Amino acid sequence: MIMDSPGLKLSILDQSPMAPGETAADAFQHTVELAQKAEEWGYHRFWVAEHHGSNRIMGSSPEVLVSHLLAKTSRIRVGSGGVMLQHYSPYKVAENFNVLASLAPGRVDLGIGRGPGGLPDTTRALQQDVAPEAMPLRDKVLELQRFLHNRLEESHPFHGLRTSPIPPQAADLFLLGTTAASGEMAASMGLPYVFALFLNSDEVVMREAVENYLRRFDAGHGTQPQPILALPVIVADTDARAETLAAEIKVVRVRLASGRAFTVGSEEAAGEFARQAGEDYTVDVRPSSVIHGSGETVRRKLESVGEQYGVDEVIAVTAIREFPRRLHSYHLLARAFGHDPEPREVTPTSFPPTP
Repeated sequence: MIMDSPGLKLSILDQSPMAPGETAADAFQHTVELAQKAEEWGYHRFWVAEHHGSNRIMGSSPEVLVSHLLAKTSRIRVGSGGVMLQHYSPYKVAENFNVLASLAPGRVDLGIGRGPGGLPDTTRALQQDVAPEAMPLRDKVLELQRFLHNRLEESHPFHGLRTSPIPPQAADLFLLGTTAASGEMAASMGLPYVFALFLNSDEVVMREAVENYLRRFDAGHGTQPQPILALPVIVADTDARAETLAAEIKVVRVRLASGRAFTVGSEEAAGEFARQAGEDYTVDVRPSSVIHGSGETVRRKLESVGEQYGVDEVIAVTAIREFPRRLHSYHLLARAFGHDPEPREVTPTSFPPTP
């Protein structure tokens, strides 16, 4: 089921990380600067994440950050990667993104995440007014889709209700996931699907998810399958330096006694997650499947992945906490694909030499 891909578009997912000694304001300013550089360097889209209760990742409100980034850029697509819909009303999310799509028509993406985006206590705080019989996530996504396009069927209890404003072009909707089941869900709804390898580092599951998505895609919705891979990527001046940086990246998964599993930031966070959930747990720490190397090395690797999985777009996630090195990695990646071919002066404040 995996088909050849004629080429790759490059995109970025930024999590607004806060490095030691920085403030949240610093982290957001880095995100703004990266989005502006991504536009300059020819990246296709720029997404921001949703995380709650974190002392390392500052992006707790992607719709607010997306609005600011749209105002600070002029051409690049900007969106969420993703909004954690389980916490919110589909109607309100549709309103938020209709406002964004009215402010920047044709530039807004709405990626929906299936995870909680935080620890159990933050989930309880976000959902304190949610009834126990809350709508399943799949039904929420379908309702969101209907609200975005004002297509509620007559049998719907809110038939006749319209979201306001009505943008000239609604935000494009994507489903994000890390399991084969998420691929099946996206296929059944005829939605573009983004597999987030940077969250679980399991390439076997990624292949199963993409194959399920392509095999079970329901073309009855009038759409074509659009698989996208969100991959951990690090580019450095040399293969050796990239290998050193990549070795620092770990994926930490906490598995609760109930069988649920979540990616967290550290082993300490895994223990805190289990304590808040009130369950026994195990922790799995593994090296991240980072695609790393010099620009030429990474270009070859990404093109190979694109051909293997039949994707024409890769969303790069570079988990280097020091912003100048993270920016330099994305710059080298763009240049490797010919998006920014002219050599530029390297300064200590923007692109420091890597040892």
